[in-house]
Amino acid sequence: MAQTLRGGLLDDLARVRELATRPAKTAAEIARNIEAASGQIRLATPHDYEAGHVQGAIPALMQGLFDLRLAVRAALAGWKSQGLLTPDVQAAVRDLMRMARYGCDYLGEMSIGNRRLGHGETPGPAFTGHPLQTFRNPALNPGEAIAWRSGDVIMMRGSHHNSAAIARIGDVDSQFSHLAVLYIDPTGGQHIVESLIEEGAIINPLSHSLGHGVARAALYRHKDERLAAEAARLMHEHVRRSREPGGKRILYDFTMRLPGYRQLFCAKVIRQAFDLASAGKIMLPTYPTRFQLKNRDFLKRIGVKTNETFAPADIDLETDFDLVAEWQDYRATARLRTQDLIMDKLFEWMDEHGYTFKEDFIIHLISFLGRIAGQMSDRAKSLIADVVPKVPSNMRRRTIATVAMLHKTAQPLLEKLETLEAEHLARSGRPLDGRAVYEALEAIRAQSRGRIGYLSGKT
Repeated sequence: MAQTLRGGLLDDLARVRELATRPAKTAAEIARNIEAASGQIRLATPHDYEAGHVQGAIPALMQGLFDLRLAVRAALAGWKSQGLLTPDVQAAVRDLMRMARYGCDYLGEMSIGNRRLGHGETPGPAFTGHPLQTFRNPALNPGEAIAWRSGDVIMMRGSHHNSAAIARIGDVDSQFSHLAVLYIDPTGGQHIVESLIEEGAIINPLSHSLGHGVARAALYRHKDERLAAEAARLMHEHVRRSREPGGKRILYDFTMRLPGYRQLFCAKVIRQAFDLASAGKIMLPTYPTRFQLKNRDFLKRIGVKTNETFAPADIDLETDFDLVAEWQDYRATARLRTQDLIMDKLFEWMDEHGYTFKEDFIIHLISFLGRIAGQMSDRAKSLIADVVPKVPSNMRRRTIATVAMLHKTAQPLLEKLETLEAEHLARSGRPLDGRAVYEALEAIRAQSRGRIGYLSGKT
């Protein structure tokens, strides 16, 4: 595909779509087709060809990549009914969704001249901005404005390093770290029901959630409008009562286990909502994410006590949900991508080279202060606010320490890579591709003498 891009960008993208959705009789054939389509997108990232040749086609190419995602999702139900939605096909679909989103990111970044967020700037709010930031399913949302419905499920990505870790820790990489459900009350008030690490289950205004550092978002909607509305109503009522005086707060579930609702992580809010509304007939996710790290030290440190869970991007495979719209802030997507690649390498080093986090006095101090944060003065709290802004009562000292070490390991790597990318952009007008980022990270590891931030292992 890369060899023919100059001659027919849109034609090549059409062929990719045909390949990804080509009728097949076996799951193996479907997986091969989708993997081949993903590979062609990967080879055709904008820095592989002249930017000037692409500029005029950017809007149509971005729309085409969104349409590709819609087309693949439309094929899921048929594959499922034929028993062809096997683990290999699931993995191939997840990879294709990810590569198509990255392709849109590269094009979107080109469309704004590779501008990045400035000092003090924050991304969002989600589903606002120029037309190329939001792509809509014309069958479900033909207008420019998002037509919200009660029961809508919003998949989001924050801009912190722990968000990148959540997105990449499963058996298949994703680009999302949070899931929430929208409840619209009888007066039209729009409320997000969600579970946050620092708050547990909570209700926030939709405007607050969409404007709170979100850099990427996707809107999903259940095909049964009444069921979805009831799911949102029941979950809103459940969480509202828990937050009232005399109610029992629902804390964040660090174990990531699917059974039980005493504590909730973000996607488990969606699981409980549709479980309640369907009287147990709908138990999400249909295709759970699995934790397959051989080195489970990190998982143990953050409190994970299961081998499979409901990760936000699992919603991409749910055939009873439609993809309504997607949005991204192209000033922030390059940083998200770099964070993703950093996490890929950190987890790879943990598995392949035995790297583990090693605490020092500063981390002991941060984690200790975090545990007693509720009794600390505002001045004392400011000492740990950059890595642990608010600590829930059930967050273990070891988990606080790990979040702090993750941040203090990843942030210097991010700063080095962003410096390299700025230099590369100045020279070539192109961002660093994934291979160049991986090579830079491996060069850092080779010179590290077995110590990268708070990670220690073999060189």
